[in-house]
Amino acid sequence: MQVQDYWLILAFFVLVLVPAPYLGRYLFRAMEGQKTLLSPLLQPFERLCYRVAGVDSQAEQDWKTYSLALLAFTLASLLTLFAILMLQGSLPLNPQGFAGLEWTLAFNTGVSFVTNTNWQAYSGEAALSYFSQMVGLGVQNFVSPAVGLAILVAFARGIARKSSNGIGNFWVDVTRAVLYVLLPLCVPLAIFLVWQGVPQSFMDYVQAKTLLGADQSIPLGPAASQIAIKQLGTNGGGFFGVNSAHPFENPTAWSNLFEMASIILIPAALVFSFGHYVKDLRQSRAILASMLILFVAGLALTLWAEYQPNPALVSLPIEQSGSLEGKEARFGTAASALWAVTTTAASNGSVNAMHDSFSAIGGLLPMFNMMLGEVIFGGVGAGLYGMLLFVLIAVFLAGLMIGRTPEYLGKKLEAREVRLLVVTLLVMPLGVLVLTALAVSLEGPAASISNPGAHGFSQALYAYTSGTANNGSAFAGFGAGTPYHNLLLGLAMLLGRFGYILPILAIAGSLAAKKRAPVDGNSFPTHGPLFVTLLCLTILLVGGLTFLPALALGPIAEHLTLFQGF
Repeated sequence: MQVQDYWLILAFFVLVLVPAPYLGRYLFRAMEGQKTLLSPLLQPFERLCYRVAGVDSQAEQDWKTYSLALLAFTLASLLTLFAILMLQGSLPLNPQGFAGLEWTLAFNTGVSFVTNTNWQAYSGEAALSYFSQMVGLGVQNFVSPAVGLAILVAFARGIARKSSNGIGNFWVDVTRAVLYVLLPLCVPLAIFLVWQGVPQSFMDYVQAKTLLGADQSIPLGPAASQIAIKQLGTNGGGFFGVNSAHPFENPTAWSNLFEMASIILIPAALVFSFGHYVKDLRQSRAILASMLILFVAGLALTLWAEYQPNPALVSLPIEQSGSLEGKEARFGTAASALWAVTTTAASNGSVNAMHDSFSAIGGLLPMFNMMLGEVIFGGVGAGLYGMLLFVLIAVFLAGLMIGRTPEYLGKKLEAREVRLLVVTLLVMPLGVLVLTALAVSLEGPAASISNPGAHGFSQALYAYTSGTANNGSAFAGFGAGTPYHNLLLGLAMLLGRFGYILPILAIAGSLAAKKRAPVDGNSFPTHGPLFVTLLCLTILLVGGLTFLPALALGPIAEHLTLFQGF
């Protein structure tokens, strides 16, 4: 690694961690309807939204009503987006004259963006009109992370409240998430990206001649606004097919840095928001410490792996530059590895390099991040509520070890909550292991794998891990755009989204109804180094150990055979 690589990593952490406590406090106040700097400007729009939708902003919902509102909103969003994608040939803002998508691809894409996965089995500039990108995908890029944020604050209220049936109002939470959180952050980032050279245009594609005299079509479009929300909303996806490796999506070193930092800016801030909900910022610091330990460990191992010489290329001078195959030469190995770890530690899925070209171990770490449920920062809202599930599991295990009824912040965890926690532990194994087994066992679907042996298995494993984790990044080289994979990956995305959300809301409702026991010297502390260690071990052993056999068949086997000369 070179000096600028270390400066890049330092700048990344500064951009994420320094504003996190202040932004976290703002997010708490905004989501709870308290006065903020933006309240005088945005409150009239907020009231207008409630008036038009017929929503009583003062009415609380129990967890069942909250869940029904969520499901109704998701179904309406999915049907609307599916219709837009199918009918885009007859809709405006389509200067390229693109026809509607094939129905299984439209279903896959609709599910993908509604679940905040943003998996793309198509190339954006070659398949979607400006209308589909903006009105279809762009709207979901705002509301799907808003749903994740709404679920988180409902869960936080359930932990913080006592003897209450209400956990908030879904319609109010989603509205505030869009108006007070996502829009105000996206506007300056989009302007910054335009300044850096990202296009924001409704012009038709430019037809040009190359220096060799060949015809070339240069895609344009309203990209900057879409890229801002895809990063800040942990949506991922790409306006252009090669995502943030495209010079129009990511033109400069500055855009690369700010796009990376924006991926986990809100998830890091929400850790502090949770501390304000439970009135104990020590909990925030413990959770953030656990996230950082896992993130830094994964980053260090990925960097080490990507700077190791490939035995087949050992004579080449890569000691300083690392392996550059499949990476954007403008940014280099360190920036590519940092982006890969960041985008899979969050449920973002955008890429500035092809993960298929990483070394076996370098590709294992992003995959493992997703297998953990993307709780290392994770998506907007989704990452922290996933981490809080592991917090409750760690508390339960500690209770078993010391022979006490487990409790968290004065709320006892009883049989109902433990059963719901077990349900969430089944989501990733079912979506990843079962669906991957089907994909590689059936002759037709297995034909989508482009490489033989362990690496080919890793391609399929990565795809279904990405879908179930609601990440959306791809290993590349995997032909996912077939009817079978469109439908099965759509199922994986729905499982990964609602397999967590519905049990979480049920736990929130159960905890909200409980009385709070006083936290005293006999209570298990959940804010010190001991608990941080226990939480990290719980994540790795309970969340990750299940996938060791699958990883042994894929990247681990590839690594061993590579260095044995096979």
